Amino acid sequence: MEKKAKLAEQKADLAYLKSTKRNLDRDKRNLSERRDSLAERLRAGDRTAAAELVDAYYQQIYLFMRKFGHDRQVSEDLTQECFFNAWHHIGQLKDGKVLNGWIYRIASNVSKLHWRRHKHKELVGIEGYEMLHKGMDEPEKIVHNEQLEKLMDAVERLPLKLRETVFLHYMQQLTIAEASEAASLNQGTFKSRLNRALKILRKEMI
Repeated sequence: MEKKAKLAEQKADLAYLKSTKRNLDRDKRNLSERRDSLAERLRAGDRTAAAELVDAYYQQIYLFMRKFGHDRQVSEDLTQECFFNAWHHIGQLKDGKVLNGWIYRIASNVSKLHWRRHKHKELVGIEGYEMLHKGMDEPEKIVHNEQLEKLMDAVERLPLKLRETVFLHYMQQLTIAEASEAASLNQGTFKSRLNRALKILRKEMI
């Protein structure tokens, strides 16, 4: 009787996993189709699509600028410049699969150009992270926040090229392919820089 119950439970778990995978695959296909449609409409000069692009990415690009050390006003200005440049160079967008990497590459170039023009301007501290995790008791929250603050400080001290890889892959949650596209690097170079950054961060966190 016990074996039958376990077998039934295993079958139920397997069915749940298969159902979850089907749902994830469906969501990925839907997202891919939406991106392809958006990219096609953007290339066609559809201004409604341009507004959708801004709605979909404005907050992400603004936070990217903040994490890259720009103050609030500059981040807003650079975010708007990013979308202006995106619309101006819309012909370079191939398809929806590269949409993430494409928009972040434009944002990265806008940020780098700003820093080249303002070499002596101080970086602003990273902001915008959720510090507390649900389900933690107070002592755990305190320890977690201390560790997170230590990590953020360590990230801010990274050389700009290495910091960019951490921002793009871990903080903006881009894939390696998307992040390397955003940084205008081949994937091998991007991975090498990311590994160097992680090696430094591990030493800092010991």
